[in-house]
Amino acid sequence: MTAPTASPALVQREAPPRAAYALEQAGVHPLLARLLAARGVRQPEELDDSLARLLPPATMKGAVEAGRLLARAIAERRRLCVVADYDCDGATACAVALRGLALLGAQRSELAYVVPDRAVHGYGLTPAIVDLARAQAFRSGGLAPEVLVTVDNGIASHAGVAHARAAGMQVLVTDHHLPAVVDGVVSLPDADVIANPNQPGCGFESKAIAGVGVMFYVLLATRAEQRAQGVYEGREQPRLDSLLDLVALGTVADVVKLDANNRRLVAQGLKRIRSGRMQPGIAALFKAAGREPARAAGFDFGFALGPRINAAGRLADMTLGIECLLTDDAVRAAELAQQLDAINRERREVESGMRELAERTLATFDTDAAGTTATPPAVTLFDETFHEGVVGIVAGRVKDRLHRPTFVFARGADGRLKGSGRSIPGFHLRDALDLVAKREPGLLLRFGGHAMAAGCTLADDEQDPSDAAVRRFGAALQRVAEEWLDRATLTRTLRTDGPLAVEWFNPQTVAVLDAQVWGQGFEAPLFCDEVQVVQQRLLQDKHLKLRLRHAGQERDAIWFGRTELLPDSARLAFRLSLDEWNGRQRVQMVVEAAAGG
Repeated sequence: MTAPTASPALVQREAPPRAAYALEQAGVHPLLARLLAARGVRQPEELDDSLARLLPPATMKGAVEAGRLLARAIAERRRLCVVADYDCDGATACAVALRGLALLGAQRSELAYVVPDRAVHGYGLTPAIVDLARAQAFRSGGLAPEVLVTVDNGIASHAGVAHARAAGMQVLVTDHHLPAVVDGVVSLPDADVIANPNQPGCGFESKAIAGVGVMFYVLLATRAEQRAQGVYEGREQPRLDSLLDLVALGTVADVVKLDANNRRLVAQGLKRIRSGRMQPGIAALFKAAGREPARAAGFDFGFALGPRINAAGRLADMTLGIECLLTDDAVRAAELAQQLDAINRERREVESGMRELAERTLATFDTDAAGTTATPPAVTLFDETFHEGVVGIVAGRVKDRLHRPTFVFARGADGRLKGSGRSIPGFHLRDALDLVAKREPGLLLRFGGHAMAAGCTLADDEQDPSDAAVRRFGAALQRVAEEWLDRATLTRTLRTDGPLAVEWFNPQTVAVLDAQVWGQGFEAPLFCDEVQVVQQRLLQDKHLKLRLRHAGQERDAIWFGRTELLPDSARLAFRLSLDEWNGRQRVQMVVEAAAGG
């Protein structure tokens, strides 16, 4: 018996004709004009991805004050320590901070960083991390940091911030996560400065900016403060756009919404990479992943480079990832990229084993009289063999398959049950955890996150063989899901761009589409049409290789991860890709879904 799979409802996006016409009249490719209009682009000016169109740093609350703090610290040659995070956003934000501060005049001997170990320290600026920074950041000189700068964390680190300030350190929090809410009131840590677009009173329009983007903006504000102080009189100011390859990688890898400002940041980073202007570590990661920088796309960040950086934080030490992004030595970068590639292969093996165990559990879901699997409105999974560094990935896979909010737990190195969750539109996961905490006092030691991704630690007895805490959590989460989710929300919907005209099936069209920035909230084109299945066979026992007849022409197609054969005719959702072999290019349909199965 196999686990159930949520069949999507295929819904076509609406493309306002006037907007599509205005874009086409401005010189945009006709197909691209329709696709952009369907994603909310209304005017040609919105497609200007120049740096001049970026939102002003001064509009981000805390950025100007952060610039003043850092400009003064650089001028006074104070010791600065960056407190990083163990995911790709945190790693790139750390690299951007250290490289940027050096560009702005900080001496290398005055810069350091620490990064928590996922299994030992947990998340964020904890008192333990503060003590680690005091003991190790500048240990060669026996000195403690004078300024702590958090990247991609800190907004909920009340105890850590207080501990650092009590030890005489200044604390600058740069973060993009939501602050904690206590008894209906937003609670912020008592840092010297907080730069975060999601803090109360911030008018910065791009609330979806990643942690690496926030740090980049703080550097822009720092340079502006230095410029106002006359630091650059008579000489050229540092070019911070040299950091945009890192900003682009962290932004896409963190799966934040690609609003207009984020798309500009990513577009600028991609332009640099395609022209060969990138950090040695980025170039090494492209090579390790078998990708070509000259043809770089957002897809490479999300599915090739990002996972290799993230693997270090999941199974090893994120220091490897950060060092790869910091080194200016191409040979050293290549060595580190190969290590990261090996760790990522190990991560895939661990994930595969966990998914097999999860499949067995999912296959036990009850079926109704008609034989239809009755999938609960929320899923919670746990096994003593699960690895805490991979629970988030497995939760995402299960969520995608079942279209249900999913939490996966593992026992951490400290003996605690640590869970990571992924959600579906319409179910705010962090708010759900807040409700669970209120209804089940004492169950959650700590929790946090976003609408679509969150984590928590349960208060349980590691000697309890009954896993009572996990079952208690699962029941509480399911009750919330039963209250919040209806049939429509629990139905997976896949938005498509409708049929693709025959004249657009060519390599030139694929090149036009690949040159754009697509991602979360600005999804890559997904077309949908009726096809006839001419031939089909399994490839490597795990992919479906297809020969399809579409609009009177036969085309090659592949459906990755699909093992069930299709009927003679089907309505398929697909994207386009270029299949290159022996110097020849062919357009291939990559199938993502079939209506009703």
